[in-house]
Amino acid sequence: MNVNWEETFLNTYGTPELTLVRGQGSRVWDVTGGEYIDLLGGIAVNILGAAHPKYVQAVSDQVGTLVHTSNLYINGPSVKLANKLQELVGWPGAKVFFCNSGAEANESALKLSRLTGKTQVVVVEGSFHGRTMGSLSLTAQPAKQKPFEPLLNDVTVVAINDLEALRVAITSATAAVFLEVIQGEAGVRSLSWEFIRSARELTSEVGALLIIDEVQTGIGRTGAWWAHAESGVTPDAITVAKSLAGGLPIGALITCGEASKLFTPGSHGSTFGGNPVSCAAAISVINVIEQEGLLSRATTLGQELKESLVNRSHGIVTQVRGRGLLLAAEVHIEGESDPAAKFVAKALEHGLLLNAVTPTAVRLAPALTITDAEVEQALLRWALTCNYFSEVPS
Repeated sequence: MNVNWEETFLNTYGTPELTLVRGQGSRVWDVTGGEYIDLLGGIAVNILGAAHPKYVQAVSDQVGTLVHTSNLYINGPSVKLANKLQELVGWPGAKVFFCNSGAEANESALKLSRLTGKTQVVVVEGSFHGRTMGSLSLTAQPAKQKPFEPLLNDVTVVAINDLEALRVAITSATAAVFLEVIQGEAGVRSLSWEFIRSARELTSEVGALLIIDEVQTGIGRTGAWWAHAESGVTPDAITVAKSLAGGLPIGALITCGEASKLFTPGSHGSTFGGNPVSCAAAISVINVIEQEGLLSRATTLGQELKESLVNRSHGIVTQVRGRGLLLAAEVHIEGESDPAAKFVAKALEHGLLLNAVTPTAVRLAPALTITDAEVEQALLRWALTCNYFSEVPS
């Protein structure tokens, strides 16, 4: 395969190091035949790994039946998936809107909030809600925002888990509060249950929406269908994407209660939203997670990895945080100001796919189907990577 990346693609990513050509489970192969264990899962997307037979069958059957209908007509897979999502959230009066990505789901939620008649939105420092202009306005990471200013200007940023700042920020002018239960792009940082519950109480008091961004955490990633579930909070809406269709493009906004009445015909739409193939894939993902007991697998394996990634690190890893199979390892390499990038590059040489999500944090989001054998091989390669840095002279 002859790929001249610089002459072909817009320079939005830099030039990737690998050209991947196939995968099986949590193993992928590049164009030269090199084999890797994927501990990143396409950035928390490939929740069933590669080529799961039930997933392949579901997608193949749908492609051979009906590929696209637009939003002018009903298609069976979209209805079935919407009903399944209603069941998984368990909210009375839950309604679903389908789109194509997490950013689009958050754009939909942002538009929904404007129908409250208010404009101010509250977000948490370090949050990531997407890169489209509206969702970027909610992404509280200045380096990503600055080149595209001016963005929406009625956005208030509060420090993570700062209850007093939250109380001050939420007023009668607030349309919505957007929260990620775990901030994946900020280094897998968790919001406290107290912070989330306070956000629910405060938004209810002033008539604002509480919108929880489950784009990276939803559909079993943290060992539960929804990362916010343990808080006991019922938000007005959640957004979901990434893992939902196991690798095919899809996003969804799920609303409940009065929030489900805000959109009216013509107020929002998506030509590809509810695509039958993506919906069939998502139904398969949910079915496999249920049938194979993958929620408990994510919880158990996540705890094991937290211990093993530290124990096999030769002192390079100082902490592993996160929940289920959304984890971040804090790495320390003597004399390095950007140790995560160095670690990820060396791990690639040892056949591990990882992500330097911050200068010191390495993100892991493997498939829930990763086997014990794949985990053990991954840990051996992890140890080799750590050993390299532990032996490098200072």
